[in-house]
Amino acid sequence: MSRSMPFAERVRALWRFLAQTGRLIVGVPDYDVYLAHMRRVHPDREPLDREAFFADRMQARYGRGASRCC
Repeated sequence: MSRSMPFAERVRALWRFLAQTGRLIVGVPDYDVYLAHMRRVHPDREPLDREAFFADRMQARYGRGASRCC
């Protein structure tokens, strides 16, 4: 964050950073980050819609293979 940035803007940027960090800590994927990544790295591919994205992330986290502990 730049000191030349207005105080309110710095607070908003800090809040966004803390919210994103919190989501990552508890394992909630960030759809907006995914969309930015897709635009930047894969502009030729159609991104998943919000529901498909979360379903895919939950499947990746909880539903792959027989490696379950219980």
